[in-house]
Amino acid sequence: MIEAEQAYAPAARQALAAFGVVPAELAFVNMSENVTFRVTDARDGAPLVLRLHRPWYHDIEELKSEHLWTRALVDAGVAAPKPLLTTAGESFAQVDIPATGERRWAGLARWVDGELLDHVVARETDPAATLRYFSQLGALMAAMHDQASGWTPPAGFRRHALDADGLLGPAPFWGPFWDHPIFSADERSLLMKTRDRLHAALVRYGKPARTFSLIHADLHPRNVVVDGSHAAVIDFDDAGFGWHQYDLAVALVSYQDGEAFAAIRDACIAGYRSMRAITDQDLALLPMFLLIREMAQIGWYGQRPELPRSSSLARLRERVCRIAARFEPVC
Repeated sequence: MIEAEQAYAPAARQALAAFGVVPAELAFVNMSENVTFRVTDARDGAPLVLRLHRPWYHDIEELKSEHLWTRALVDAGVAAPKPLLTTAGESFAQVDIPATGERRWAGLARWVDGELLDHVVARETDPAATLRYFSQLGALMAAMHDQASGWTPPAGFRRHALDADGLLGPAPFWGPFWDHPIFSADERSLLMKTRDRLHAALVRYGKPARTFSLIHADLHPRNVVVDGSHAAVIDFDDAGFGWHQYDLAVALVSYQDGEAFAAIRDACIAGYRSMRAITDQDLALLPMFLLIREMAQIGWYGQRPELPRSSSLARLRERVCRIAARFEPVC
């Protein structure tokens, strides 16, 4: 990580200059999909988050659209990082990284204080407290869906679609999961047949306004920050148009094998319903979206062959194949 910090810190300072920020402190946070720094503004001590976006994922219009929605969510009372503008009134500044030969778009936003929900839940020993956290998460998700369902994006707004084709078409957004080398020929055949059945089910279900809008699409507990009774959402990198049940599936999928899964699921749904209605018929599709999310995760791994194969990928493969072998869509 020290090498990454050294490679990207000069570009971070260049980006901050474009936003008119002189950093009293510039701290490297992490390098995953994007490169993230925490910044302390020397003018007022305000904490900020600077992201250097990966070059190949979104173009500038898509990045601007991400900030348009994030800003609209904040204006609607949803706790999220509020984007800032450059001194020229732009949403992003372009910077070069000589150490890597890259050119990246840099975005700046207000820092959201708190601790990642994933970390909080991992050390929580009180089951009732864990359920309260997931109720908070459900309510936060519902508030986002409520805003998105009633919001008309401005002209030129552009984000990807996680619809039937985006999730399960011949070229899904997160990669052809069935082609991952972890699968045998028989497993690949099974997954392709299951993909076709799931795709048909999504087409039959359609895109009802009550459950299809802009979604976060990566709303797992590592993208939720909690501070006491306050919860906020971060990292809109994967946000696009999709089904609300997909957001629920992302929040819950990593807890499927735990004994408390049913209670966690029910708490999340109860929190959701405290803010926004969702029918039992629509929730009956949640198991399908849980399977789809895990398929998408395998596609994500397939796009990143440089990552080492982990035991979690093997478990993911086993569960996806086991569920696919007996899965019957309900729509």
